[in-house]
Amino acid sequence: MDRPAGRRDPNGDYGTPQKYDPTFKGPIYDRGCTDIICCVLLVVAIVGYVVVGVVAWTHGDPRKVIHPTDSRGQFCGQQGTPNDRASPLVLLEFQCPTTQICVSKCPDRYMTYLTASGNPASLQYYRNFCTPEYKGSQKAALNVLKDRECPAMLIPSTPLARRCFPAIQAKKGVIMVGNKTTYEDGWGNHRNVTELLEGAKKANVVLETRQLAMKIFEDYTVSWYWIIIGLVIAMVASLIFIVLLRFLAGIMVWVMIVMVILVLGYGIFHCYMEYAKLKGEAGSDVSLTDLGFQTDLRVYLHLRQTWLAFLIILCVLELVIVLLLIFLRKRILIAIALIKEASRAVGHVMSSLLFPLCTFFLLCLCIAYWASTAVFLSTSNEAVYKVFNESACPFSGQTCKPEVSASGSSEPLCPDAQCLFAFYGGETAYHKYLIVLQFFNVFMFFWLANFVIALGQVTLAGAFASYYWAFKKPDDMPAFPLFSRLRYHTGSLAFGSLVLAIVQVIRVILEYLDHRLKAAENKFAKFLLSCLKCCFWCLEKFIKFLNRNAYIMIAIYGTNFCTSARNAFFLLMRNIIRVAVLDKVTDFLFFLGKLLIVGSVGILAFFFFTQRIKLVQDTAPPLNYYWVPILTVIVGSYLIAHGFFSVYGMCVDTLFLCFCEDLERNDGSPERPYYMSPELSEILLKGHLEPSKSTDSQG
Repeated sequence: MDRPAGRRDPNGDYGTPQKYDPTFKGPIYDRGCTDIICCVLLVVAIVGYVVVGVVAWTHGDPRKVIHPTDSRGQFCGQQGTPNDRASPLVLLEFQCPTTQICVSKCPDRYMTYLTASGNPASLQYYRNFCTPEYKGSQKAALNVLKDRECPAMLIPSTPLARRCFPAIQAKKGVIMVGNKTTYEDGWGNHRNVTELLEGAKKANVVLETRQLAMKIFEDYTVSWYWIIIGLVIAMVASLIFIVLLRFLAGIMVWVMIVMVILVLGYGIFHCYMEYAKLKGEAGSDVSLTDLGFQTDLRVYLHLRQTWLAFLIILCVLELVIVLLLIFLRKRILIAIALIKEASRAVGHVMSSLLFPLCTFFLLCLCIAYWASTAVFLSTSNEAVYKVFNESACPFSGQTCKPEVSASGSSEPLCPDAQCLFAFYGGETAYHKYLIVLQFFNVFMFFWLANFVIALGQVTLAGAFASYYWAFKKPDDMPAFPLFSRLRYHTGSLAFGSLVLAIVQVIRVILEYLDHRLKAAENKFAKFLLSCLKCCFWCLEKFIKFLNRNAYIMIAIYGTNFCTSARNAFFLLMRNIIRVAVLDKVTDFLFFLGKLLIVGSVGILAFFFFTQRIKLVQDTAPPLNYYWVPILTVIVGSYLIAHGFFSVYGMCVDTLFLCFCEDLERNDGSPERPYYMSPELSEILLKGHLEPSKSTDSQG
């Protein structure tokens, strides 16, 4: 038998629509605990996490990260080794095969032991870089070098991370160390410093990174208070925008749209003017590929290609937004009605605007605990000593003990071998399972972080659902919506966050495998790994979307996670057209709002830090890289704006799900009136959004 047009099968592919229930008045009060097993599992995992932290703090020693060590494994700058720098050069993960000692100051001149041994003043300076066993000139120079009591040569060095690195620099394409291009090898020969580059290749990278880091640090020290002012401006702008959205939602949305278009238009005009101004200037036509990476980003602003890229990106973005606005103009009117309703809900629950601060505080605790535990776990190893030698030796690289001869009874086979500190490791059961503990640390971080986010979402969902299902708004709303009933559903929140954490950990493992296989030549393995990464990325996005709506159903009905997720999914599928018309359009409008706030504050920061505002031109601090404070302000502004708009986003999602439930339960008649406000029903129940009532919902 054919079904009349517009009717839905009550037992169709997407579940049965909700039936009319005269006793349903919104979020239920008679609740029971849900997903108790997951709640117990979370408590046990947290207890285990605390135990792991205590064990890590007992065995770990962060000094291994902060302080360098000498050849005996002693910390420089600590008791027993008063000097605070390690010398000679330690090349990242490679251990220097020469003796390492702690010194108070890095060498600042070229000098060899052969030349210093004949000069008492030079020898007095040289002995600062010798081992404590060195007795001065009482020993022949060749024997001193053979026993490695002193380095054969000193090179001008610069300190970095409490280690001494060769002071290599390039001036006009000429490589110099300590402002010299040659050095004396001790035998009267002058050699070019380029011969030192191969041995200090990795140090070069570190030194360049150090210079960049130091300049960035200097920029932060002179601009931090202006950065804070910029973030405060972003917070005030976000708060004013939200307050105005409460009373003038329709006007503010259209003003926001126009402002975004104007800001993008100004950006296009500015990029075109800069592009035209550089025409004919020397060096402006160099391609980005030929230029390569430059630490000073201002170099790129002198290239026409840079401004052309900015121009194309902004034009495409402007075109996409304008086309979307043209094709979605009717749906934007409908979305504005939903935003107005959300503004009224937020207005009656103003404390919800401050709730993201609680979530932010708890997330900071999770991050701090994870980071500290990771550091202590990574420094829980013991000192391991290896045999180092210059000539051929069968014992080279083997483990040894410093208090015993490096080569044991076979010393004649390895006359120049030494037992030196190599790295931190261990052979105990605890050391063998350190990687497992690190994995558990990462997993618990994801689980707890997702749980904290879920806690905030279900709390806000409960508050806004109480507003929607209050027939007389706001008189029928409870004083503290759902805060007292949240304790019943910690197990469901733990379940949802556990599923998401598992997927995220798998993505981390895939990223790690991808990093390890970068040098591999197996194209099929790379292709398969890329497919897996894409699939799990999509799966993570889907689970986040499903969890968000499941938490809303948990806040309303108090059901377990699986039931809530299933009901939320089927409800959305039964209203898939409304999801496309309303939910995603409001997300687009909120994105424009964040774009407006971030763009406005970013432009203001750009003009201020580049000293283009004449009124405060002398106030702007001198900077090495003005992009450092600008990017900091932009990122911080986005996080602040996202924090405010996330409340609105959760409110819209909750009201939308409640709206779909309301359409299935009620028909707007005096016997079964809608719970939505008259303003919302006036727009949402027009045209294609008019609900098609099933036979079951009409009865």
